[in-house]
Amino acid sequence: MKKILVTGAGGLIGSEVVTFFAQKGYQVVGIDNNMRADFFGAKGDTTWNLKRLTDQFNNFSTHAIDIRDRQTLVAFVKQQKVNVIVHTAAQPSHDLAASRPFDDFDVNAVGTMNLLEANRLSDPATPFIHLSTNKVYGDAPNLLNLEEKETRYDFKDEAYINGIAESFTIDQSKHSLFGASKVAADVMVQEYGRYFNMPTCCLRGGCLTGPNHSGVELHGFLSYLIRCNLEGIKYNIFGYKGKQVRDNIHAFDVVNFINEFIEAPRIGEVYNIGGGRENSISILEAFKLISSISGKEMMYEYVDQNRQGDHICYISNLDKMKAHYPNWSITKNLETTFIEIFESWKKRTAQ
Repeated sequence: MKKILVTGAGGLIGSEVVTFFAQKGYQVVGIDNNMRADFFGAKGDTTWNLKRLTDQFNNFSTHAIDIRDRQTLVAFVKQQKVNVIVHTAAQPSHDLAASRPFDDFDVNAVGTMNLLEANRLSDPATPFIHLSTNKVYGDAPNLLNLEEKETRYDFKDEAYINGIAESFTIDQSKHSLFGASKVAADVMVQEYGRYFNMPTCCLRGGCLTGPNHSGVELHGFLSYLIRCNLEGIKYNIFGYKGKQVRDNIHAFDVVNFINEFIEAPRIGEVYNIGGGRENSISILEAFKLISSISGKEMMYEYVDQNRQGDHICYISNLDKMKAHYPNWSITKNLETTFIEIFESWKKRTAQ
């Protein structure tokens, strides 16, 4: 039986990885110390998700290891002898990073370094998949030629009509401290691949979403927005007239790509992973879509101050992913994703 190690196993992508590979017959080993609850309070708690997975799969086990604890982590990885490592654990918030900079860097950068070295010391041939972020590009996408439309901003130049590719600069821009700590992790994952000839990849995610997301205001755009609509919570729009655009990808499609990479791993690769143009949406457009599903209007307030380093328009160019892995494609559109998230929040709030 193959064995896969998943950090952040109770989170959005981590839990989707657990489900996918447990169903494929892998022995799945999770690492999750529920630090999301420490970061975001009770609303960010992921223990419900870990319990759901433990109850559902007898080939899944979870361990409350802190990825900042280097000695424990190295010993654990050596002992487990896994075939694959998928690293999804992170401090994910721009705003929180500014108030807790050491925690942010220690989790995102140092934690990733600890896991990479644990992997190298255990078996450097083990594929290592890292969930990075499009925030490694900082606010450089805002310097592109943009045009304002009725409900969204969009790229004006033909070169970017399909979105931002992996060759886009990550330098000389404002990232937020979160973005900077993720740059450090991203580059180190690449370096371990190239320097030690290890099969690694960085997945620079757009908005990763799905029904198992514990979205909060500081992180989890669609999940939190849909929850606000369901519960009648006022949603705050921060700047850009609510026309800022994100491309959204369902966690299931992220994990499908992870599976493709495991089947044919490459050395030190980087991929922009998101929903692409077809699954892109602005906040105003998201209000309209969820209202059409729920039958309830959004309650919101406009704050005329954008978040520092926030993207005005970001769409992932998926050409490289599709060229390297032609069997992979997006399977869940925006409406399907919205409905799944809405139904999940309804079920959770009823309990």
